[in-house]
Amino acid sequence: MRALSNQAFWRCSPPARVVDLTGELGLAQSTVSKHLACLRDCGLIDYRAEGRQSFYALTRPELMDLLASAEQLLAATGHAAALRPEPAADR
Repeated sequence: MRALSNQAFWRCSPPARVVDLTGELGLAQSTVSKHLACLRDCGLIDYRAEGRQSFYALTRPELMDLLASAEQLLAATGHAAALRPEPAADR
């Protein structure tokens, strides 16, 4: 469950590179890579290699439904939080 609380996890949809995640999250490359490795070990994300770059993405689209449900539950309890990444057009 610790991996589920990491912001990097939610930013992997659509596919993202480590450098994209480090810039967006303001974390060191080693920290992001460590969290991505944990999430891969859990089977929650996977990657595809293109040349020297790796693109990470969620393995199950249902995870976004889980996040939507969690957002609704938090809002209902007075603790609203945005858990899903914003679409690229909104950034």
